[in-house]
Amino acid sequence: MVIYDSSKRVFKLDTDNTSYVMGVTEEGYLGNIYYGKRVDTTDLVYAMRIGEHPFTPSVIPGEKISFMDKFPMEYSFDGTGDFHANCINIRNSAGQEGLELTVESHNIYAEKRKLDGMPSARGEGTMSLDIVLSDKILGAQVILTYTVYEECDIITRSVKVANTSDSAFYITKALSACLNLETEVSDILSLHGAWARERHIQRSKINYGSYITESSRGEPGHQDSPFIALLSENCNNEAGDVYAMNLVYSGNFTARVQKDHFGKVRASIGINPERFCWKLGSGDAFETPEVILQYTCKGINGMTRNFHDFFRKYIIPSKWVDAEKPVLINNWEATYFDFDDEKLVQIAEEASRLGIEMLVMDDGWFGHRDSDNSSLGDWYVNEKKLKGGLKKLVDRVNSLGMKFGIWFEPEMISPDSDLYREHPDWILALDGREPGLCRTQYVLDLSRHEVVDYVYGMIYKVLKSANIEYVKWDMNRPIAEAASLPLPADRQGEVTHRHVLAVYELQERLTRDFPEILLENCSGGGARFDAGMLYYSPQIWCSDNADPVERLMIQEGTHLVYPLSTTGTHVADSPNHANGRITPFNTRADVALTGTFGYELDITRIAKEEREMIPAQIEKYKKYRHLIQTGDYYRIASFRENGRYDSYMVVSKDKDKAVLVYVQVVTDSNVLTKKLKLYGLCPGKKYVVDGTEYLGSTLMNVGYIMKPLRGDCQSVVVEINCVC
Repeated sequence: MVIYDSSKRVFKLDTDNTSYVMGVTEEGYLGNIYYGKRVDTTDLVYAMRIGEHPFTPSVIPGEKISFMDKFPMEYSFDGTGDFHANCINIRNSAGQEGLELTVESHNIYAEKRKLDGMPSARGEGTMSLDIVLSDKILGAQVILTYTVYEECDIITRSVKVANTSDSAFYITKALSACLNLETEVSDILSLHGAWARERHIQRSKINYGSYITESSRGEPGHQDSPFIALLSENCNNEAGDVYAMNLVYSGNFTARVQKDHFGKVRASIGINPERFCWKLGSGDAFETPEVILQYTCKGINGMTRNFHDFFRKYIIPSKWVDAEKPVLINNWEATYFDFDDEKLVQIAEEASRLGIEMLVMDDGWFGHRDSDNSSLGDWYVNEKKLKGGLKKLVDRVNSLGMKFGIWFEPEMISPDSDLYREHPDWILALDGREPGLCRTQYVLDLSRHEVVDYVYGMIYKVLKSANIEYVKWDMNRPIAEAASLPLPADRQGEVTHRHVLAVYELQERLTRDFPEILLENCSGGGARFDAGMLYYSPQIWCSDNADPVERLMIQEGTHLVYPLSTTGTHVADSPNHANGRITPFNTRADVALTGTFGYELDITRIAKEEREMIPAQIEKYKKYRHLIQTGDYYRIASFRENGRYDSYMVVSKDKDKAVLVYVQVVTDSNVLTKKLKLYGLCPGKKYVVDGTEYLGSTLMNVGYIMKPLRGDCQSVVVEINCVC
């Protein structure tokens, strides 16, 4: 619900359980009044504390700068007195920076408009609000858009900047949102890591000064994630205040939390302004990515459930939300580049016998690629490897009752490629410098339309040539030297954002032209696991490290925000190829259970006893697949925190079924059994667990007794069923 009280000049946005309130001062400034538990009044102007000395120029003339330094601006602007972290900065033709935004008008309307060229949440059954701010001297109009998703307790926000003047100006910063808080929060929750250990959870105190998590790599990266949450001091899994922001964007981002000299906190998120500059001509407009904003008083698990429900209903492609995705086997860690059609068919024959449903052919099938130093950009089949061509191989795999998938890395080009020899100017590079390589590849200049069309044309031709039902889209290096030969000097700051827009265009075209293909995104593992990618692909490869112990921490951080159904999880070799750890085959499968599930090993060479375990593992996954895709996720214990064991559960929406996963990483000697307090069950219902009947309230308040397992890295999956 969206309300405007014209007598008080107050905007109020209500979800089922929360209210977001803004007010307009006499001078026309838009201030943030309140965000929290739902309130049923608009009589809240007092909370902006208008009139406090020296708070507002209408009360005390000559104190405009003091006012700017204290007022909780809803969308803060730079250069005219707000010395806090700001959201927008514009440089005019005279080279001056600074603007002053006041409310011009507003519009309340049903549903929402789609962002131009960028992913955004679907808006069926919603209400939206546009608040138009303007700086008439500069000739800038800034439209703040809010959409209310009542049942998920979510509000999305985005910004559109329009040039209403007669001359161009330059946007040097345009974030998507900021949020002003006072004493409500004390901690920051964010996600960090590296290749093979992405999205580890970090909780830290909010101190005076600024805390920043960001990326300038052309993608969110393995190191940081476009998400941040602010927590009350005693917030835990099931209780406490959480304010969370998640950016629907797949490129450079920044998220900042600043505590000022008055103890107030401002959080902001959006495109990273570092090396960003967008020229906006007269009559043109620029849109920022969307932010998913939420408040809950139900702790970290409450935040997680809101995000999961929202992503499933409004972000992930509708076709795939409830679809039963195939159990697949990927040949990458089985063969790397050393394969041919006969080896792939050999893997497929054994996989089909064991119940695996799809073969995915990874890197190495195109050009003359036998290692990672050639052929990116040459998206035509290497018939020395695939004798008789791609269609012949796909038909052979299909004849076994299996589907077929294929790997691409469309954004990259190898120096040793036909494409580079023909178009050496099609890469991102600084004028006069030797372009830098990473993984022996350059980044294609996707700011050029002819490059985008050429790349898509090659992908289209491959996908049309055979019955391909899955695409893995990879990006194996960050973007550096982000300069484009055709762009003029005053548009070079647009390159990285243009690259992201081109990726969205390519994936939009792919999913439109091939709606039956299951698209999985990947970036050297999990470097581009974000809401923008989930708009096009219902799943993302979570990490190149499938070691189950490391995956406990990776998947804990990933599932903090993103649904389990979006997480690419495979059973891989032991010793693990990334870190050498030796783990039981059963544990590798149990940890991969709460994701998309598949295998990444040479199924023809593993031990017979492991191979014979696969049909039962697949049967277990299929048994719980729907529950995992649609149920509520609860974190019970964290190996990251306790260093010994991990546990989590998924409960059906009707609370009649649940599955509990327990992983004992380190064996303890001479210890009692572990008591796990469960979550999400109906207190008055009776449940059967391991043949014993319990009340839901008993399992949640007293707990379930987990018997010790013998040995390190042991796991068990426990089924919980209602009997009434």
